[in-house]
Amino acid sequence: MLVADVTYDFLDGSLAPGKGGATARVHAALRQAIVSLELKPGEILDKPAIAARLGVSRFPVGEALNRLASEGLVDIVPQSASRVALVRIADARENMFVRRAIEIEAIRTLTKTWSADRVYDMAQNLRYQEAAVASGDREGFYRFDVQFHAIILDGLGFERVKQAAETARLGLERVRRMLNSRRRQELTLDEHRQIVEALRRRDTQAAARAMESHLAAVMTELEAFAGERPELFADLISSGDRKA
Repeated sequence: MLVADVTYDFLDGSLAPGKGGATARVHAALRQAIVSLELKPGEILDKPAIAARLGVSRFPVGEALNRLASEGLVDIVPQSASRVALVRIADARENMFVRRAIEIEAIRTLTKTWSADRVYDMAQNLRYQEAAVASGDREGFYRFDVQFHAIILDGLGFERVKQAAETARLGLERVRRMLNSRRRQELTLDEHRQIVEALRRRDTQAAARAMESHLAAVMTELEAFAGERPELFADLISSGDRKA
């Protein structure tokens, strides 16, 4: 199978040695490129080119790809090419189910104990989101969106619950970035404002409804996007439809 010439300029070739050695560094670089969609779903991965770009041998690249395969981000075909895994809509539904179960219940709990300091932190986060939308900073908005939900989970104070929610969030990272349009940002910002306002009033039912509506809206939009771009989703196309 022929692989088109790829320079992988978006990979950080200056990564300093750190804990875990070369494999960990290659894994981190490739994972970030995959979840940020620099490496597209279905894209073939050229091991020699990746190794050259990151200044390592092919062995840590292979090991990193094996790790990514275990995370469901890479498909490895023996005696053939490795490629970025297509997204699974079924996985997105499951991860969103987990997030809804945790975050809606978290909001119900927190309306009874939410402090003025926590409300201030969320209001400040909203201002950062507004600035990111206004400046067209898609990456910045995504980062503040993640932080918004982290403030809620930090306030809950249950570390294992937070870890479960974070695992579900990471499973949705690629699809969330696919939906990170200016229109979706503006809608998300408004939905976040409704959550904060309900928390400020200590209105348990309104806060839970606002969170449920927010997460449901994201899933509805994802379903619509998947219908428009089925080639990006492994469970919406047959194996014979994939390009070799």
